[in-house]
Amino acid sequence: MLQYKKQGVEVEIITPVRVEQLPATFVSGLMLLCYFRATESKDVIIFSGTMGDYVQLRREYMLKSLRKTDVLPNPFEQFDIWFKEAVNAKLPDPNAITLATSTFEGRPSARVVLMKHYDSDGIAFFTNYESRKARNLLQNPYAAMVFFWPELERQVRIEGKVSRVSEQQSDRYFQTRPEGSKIGAWASPQSSVIPNRRYLEQLHADFMEEFQGTTIKRPPNWGGYILQPALFEFWQGRENRLHDRIQYSLVNEKWLIERLAP
Repeated sequence: MLQYKKQGVEVEIITPVRVEQLPATFVSGLMLLCYFRATESKDVIIFSGTMGDYVQLRREYMLKSLRKTDVLPNPFEQFDIWFKEAVNAKLPDPNAITLATSTFEGRPSARVVLMKHYDSDGIAFFTNYESRKARNLLQNPYAAMVFFWPELERQVRIEGKVSRVSEQQSDRYFQTRPEGSKIGAWASPQSSVIPNRRYLEQLHADFMEEFQGTTIKRPPNWGGYILQPALFEFWQGRENRLHDRIQYSLVNEKWLIERLAP
């Protein structure tokens, strides 16, 4: 068994082969087949790993198309059309967003949250103000979010600056939550390390007892944020990965509409 070292990483080599000798496809089970161009003579080294090989896991996108002439001048109005189509299609969690934030050092993190409101001011979501996302937003108030609706072969990317909503807005939304979710907002020290599941359930039970027979008010460390968009991108999947991408950029208080290459 040969060994190959590159940038301090040592891997086990199965066999050195030439490009002309490689078969068109590989069936590797749980073995990840990787290739290194080792020399000018096109030698390729195949080495083993422990991850799965999913190179054939794909599908074509052929439902619809998207042209600049199809979209409205205002991206909020265009988003409203697409979001309502996702809702009317009865997709699961059409308001789910992948929200990406980062530290002041640029270290990113992402998670799925639920959009609870949108209008011409922006996209709103609610969370614990002591969570990791909240700590990130204190360091860097800019964020990105993605809506992905695979059944419609669509996604929407949105970028902008995030700020807290008013306490009155947070209070109004909090009162629409189910009682168990209200208790959960009090009980969960979000993003903190906890010893076990029982610890969390006991906190929930303790707060249920504390609030029994009373109105559950919003915790002071819990509330809403709103992302004010400076960029929208509407993505429609197309055949052969030649996807349609229409971008809106806010330039001098006006929306510039451009097509992007896929």
